[in-house]
Amino acid sequence: MSVPEDEENPVPLAQRWPRASKFLLSGCAATVAELATFPLDLTKTRLQMQGEAALAQLGECAQQSAPYRGMVRTALGIVQEEGFLKLWQGVTPAIYRHIVYSGGRMVTYEHLREVVFGKSEDKHYPLWKSVIGGMLAGVIGQFLANPTDLVKVQMQMEGRRKLEGKPLRFRGVHHAFAKILAEGGIRGLWAGWIPNIQRAALVNMGDLTTYDTVKHYLVLNTTLEDNIMTHGLSSFCSGLVASILGTPADVIKSRIMNQPRDKQGRGLLYKSSTDCLIQAVQGEGFMSLYKGFLPSWLRMTPWSLVFWLTYEKIREMSGVTPF
Repeated sequence: MSVPEDEENPVPLAQRWPRASKFLLSGCAATVAELATFPLDLTKTRLQMQGEAALAQLGECAQQSAPYRGMVRTALGIVQEEGFLKLWQGVTPAIYRHIVYSGGRMVTYEHLREVVFGKSEDKHYPLWKSVIGGMLAGVIGQFLANPTDLVKVQMQMEGRRKLEGKPLRFRGVHHAFAKILAEGGIRGLWAGWIPNIQRAALVNMGDLTTYDTVKHYLVLNTTLEDNIMTHGLSSFCSGLVASILGTPADVIKSRIMNQPRDKQGRGLLYKSSTDCLIQAVQGEGFMSLYKGFLPSWLRMTPWSLVFWLTYEKIREMSGVTPF
């Protein structure tokens, strides 16, 4: 009795559901990268909140907050004052966020590259198409993940509130979601989404666009092959460019998401991302937009390295074509 050819050679899941597979694979790679580099993200967020000039509107002077610290002193201070494991405070919503965010952006970018814009016959992909694709992918991925990003930022600041003698706002991740939803409704979960997608567009223009462009340039124009060396060089470049482009928007995003809100969910410090930008520059100087740049870059580069190496490897192991 003959066996149908389809039963002899079943179609792999990665080929049967390519987009769902890429979503899951990118989520797995992002989880590994997030766990490995999260302490630097926490340090960056704490630095970005230092010396926030707008707090004077609520009668909170700078002297009442923690003193200015650099990256190393901030990280050591967290360990000494709050405990070593507090370096991973907020990591759960961060993982939730990256599963949604990374999955959404990777699937969107590849769909735009392969279906909407399309590569040329010689596999060349124009830079302008890559820029548009990277920015759109970042916008879509971040909009979907905004509620988890909001919870992550607010939970990262709980340790500082405790040191300042303020009551803690949340008992855990699920309580944070429930409280934000109760106080601001569905709209409250998307607080700060405009600066968030602005940042995501810039970061992904740096990350996705740079990685894709550098990788394919090296493969097509040098003796390097599509291997771990090429992936490493491309991810290093993408991490640097993403940090330079994304840090100012990241500062604005973090401040808007962490500001106190009224019962209608409206911010008490900033009316918009533009208002936050103006207040930061006028009150603290232009370089305040690059607060936390060093930990941001030191985190973005290894994050990008771990993510891209992991993502390319698990794509290969799953039978999916290279990115």
